[in-house]
Amino acid sequence: MAAYTTIDDPTAYFKVQLYTGTGSSNAITFDDTDTDMQPDVVWIKVRSEVNNHELYDSVRGATKRLIPDLTSVEDTNTAGLTAFGSDGFTVNTSHATNKSSGTFVAWCWKESATAGFDIVSFTGNGTDDRDISHSLSAVPHFMVTRSRVDVEAWVTYHHKNTSAPETDFLLLNDNQATTDNATIWSDEAPTSSVFTVGADNSTNGNTDAIITYLWSEKQGFSRFGSYTGNGNADGPFVYLGFRPAWLMVKHTGATQGWEIWDNKRSSYNAGGELLAANSSAAERSNSTWASLDFLSNGFKIRYNDALNNSSGSTYIYMAFAEAPFVNSEGVPCNAR
Repeated sequence: MAAYTTIDDPTAYFKVQLYTGTGSSNAITFDDTDTDMQPDVVWIKVRSEVNNHELYDSVRGATKRLIPDLTSVEDTNTAGLTAFGSDGFTVNTSHATNKSSGTFVAWCWKESATAGFDIVSFTGNGTDDRDISHSLSAVPHFMVTRSRVDVEAWVTYHHKNTSAPETDFLLLNDNQATTDNATIWSDEAPTSSVFTVGADNSTNGNTDAIITYLWSEKQGFSRFGSYTGNGNADGPFVYLGFRPAWLMVKHTGATQGWEIWDNKRSSYNAGGELLAANSSAAERSNSTWASLDFLSNGFKIRYNDALNNSSGSTYIYMAFAEAPFVNSEGVPCNAR
């Protein structure tokens, strides 16, 4: 069998970590048995109660908090994530990241062109058609841009959003349908060296500090695609080329949320443990109306709800691997 990936161990670049809060400084070590990873992005959500998501990255620095489900500005939160470790991270006393006896999930990425992930920090200038350099050496397929200093939304690009995705945008913090706006990406598609922003304050506000997260597909490790719902409990099968560790789905044409599944919170099929990027809600457990299977080479929808399977509707997804379908030695993986 032919080799299918150059990334045999996806945990070198992406990890899902569950932990229980202690209420005091808490050094979390990744509990998988594969490669150690010092994360560059840590996105944390308390599962057991209503509370906001929190996102930290190594470019802005530990303690610099952004909240994915809100439009609030960046702040310094010494009670949140305080350090990026060589194989984990440290959280302090915040209820949103370490409430005593609370249950938490952290989704963690390592910045690497090999794995198709880059973090770009720049200062806005308020002008249209501005090119910003990135280091992917590949065309980005998914981008999220956020002003650090203004009350603004998390403006999102997905290359399968519409037939001309550079003219449109979605908001990660909101459930709104896709919207056309030439001032967001200046109607310019990203390239292997730059992405383009318009004059909108959310992507290029004059003198504003702005952060952008960019991903490009890597065979056997990540995929950013779309599928069409069939409105049937025997829903679509979506081929990824790997067994997924993490999946986020959004209905592009309706007010549906950014729903997230992962292999740690939902450890068996059909998984229905849901969190939403745009919502502070606690985890919804065993949600049969949102159930799906993680398979050796993709995922399979198991219900007919508008959330992920309305007949004829378009859904975009973002997925990262637990294991490639076929590794570089030609060895296939199993379903879970």
